[in-house]
Amino acid sequence: MKYEYLSHTAEAKFAAWGKTMEEAFSNAAIAMENIIIETEKVKQKIKKKIIIETKHKKALLYDFLQELIVLFDSERFALHKVEAMTIHQKGSDFQLHANVSGDDGQHYEILSGVKSVTYNEMEITEEKGMWKVVVVLDV
Repeated sequence: MKYEYLSHTAEAKFAAWGKTMEEAFSNAAIAMENIIIETEKVKQKIKKKIIIETKHKKALLYDFLQELIVLFDSERFALHKVEAMTIHQKGSDFQLHANVSGDDGQHYEILSGVKSVTYNEMEITEEKGMWKVVVVLDV
């Protein structure tokens, strides 16, 4: 399994893994989006490009996931998958470029709402060639 939902008192919490940071971030996006909508049912009709620049890895993950929430809230963009992602470190800055595909969320059943990503209990770790991210969402 590429992600797992964890117990949390009032919010939604999950861990996601990958062989690279990009894969872990991509799996985190799917884990988050599956709280909102069943991503495997979403068709790949719309493509979007997401670019994030920041000074910290946690801010990079936060901003990437938050951008997906904003896309859903403002444009009803429902994610199907992250098609490609690159993360580069340039000096003290991090850059994320992601190509995502999905569809208009109005065509699908909404399971739950996600208000925002939080920094509470957020983790980004790499151990023995595997990356792990832990995210808590305000739902």
